[in-house]
This record gives sequence, C-alpha cells and structure tokens, in this order.
Amino acid sequence: MPADKGQSVAATCPVVAREFDAPTGVKPIEWRLLTNRETTTWQQVIEFIDWYRTHWKIEILFNVLKNGFRVEALQLGTIERLERALALFVVVAWRIAYLMRTGRTCPDLDAELFFDVDEIRGAYLLTEAKQPTKPKLHEVLHLIAQLGGFPRRKGDGEPGAKAIWLGTQRSSRRCQDFTSTTRPR
Repeated sequence: MPADKGQSVAATCPVVAREFDAPTGVKPIEWRLLTNRETTTWQQVIEFIDWYRTHWKIEILFNVLKNGFRVEALQLGTIERLERALALFVVVAWRIAYLMRTGRTCPDLDAELFFDVDEIRGAYLLTEAKQPTKPKLHEVLHLIAQLGGFPRRKGDGEPGAKAIWLGTQRSSRRCQDFTSTTRPR
C-alpha cells in the first residue's frame, strides 16, 4: 500500500485459516484475517487464530454489558460509583456468557454446579415445568431462557445471551418478590 507524503505505512500480514474436516453438507469455515503482528512461524499463526477465536467470547461479554445492563447509560455521579457498578456488572455478564457457552458444550452437567437450589426451583415453578430429581444444566438454562423470551421449540437450537440475561433478570425479580412476601416480619 503506498504511503502519502510524510505518512508511514503499517505492515500487515495476512492469515488464512480453513477448516478441513467440516461435516458432510456443511460449508467449511474460512477466515481471512489481517494483523500487524509478525506471523512467520506456525506457532505465531496458531496463537493469532486463537486470539481471534477468543474475540467472540469478548464480544458476547460486552454485548451483555452494553445491551443487557445498559452500562453506557449509567449516570452514577462519580467515577468511583461507576467503577463499582461496572465491577459487579462484569461478573454477572461473565456468568451469563459462561452459562451460554457451557450449556452448549457440556449440557448434561448437573445444574447445581451452576445454580443455587432456589434458582433451579424458581425456574421450574415459574415455567410450570415438572422438576426432575437431578436437573441438567441445559434443562434449567432453557427454562431460564424461556422466561427471557426463548420459545423453546424443538428446532430452536440453543438460547443466546439475550434470552438468558432477560430470563435471569425476570427470575431473580420474581424470586425476590416471592421471598419478600413469604418471609416472617
């Protein structure tokens, strides 16, 4: 790329990653990436591709922060208050992104590894579903996502971050309402 007078040019290195063992009938993935990092060895290329793969996880986290918790609209008066709120929201956003990924990769794990007993019970009560003795992660996650608008039909696939964060918010509010009305005063 030619530089204008007085301008410097950033060197870029193209990296092409292709999937070789795609399932039959599925178009293989192909990424065409540019980087300003040196990628002269296979190890550097693999590291760069791993960075790119990770960026989707980060995108999901920031999507939950921006759209789920609307952190850009926070007006808390001081930077310290904003930092404290963001610290809390990042943890909750990470949990939602983690639940979404784990629900897809390890759906048969015990739900109690990820949810409090009351969260599990609440998901079944609020959706009027019959609770099994040992609920699995994907079952509870689908119920929570259903509270967030996920239709939960047979061909709908897995719930996304938005349905999970909305379902988590609705479930938490209803559980708080239930707890406050049943607690002795």
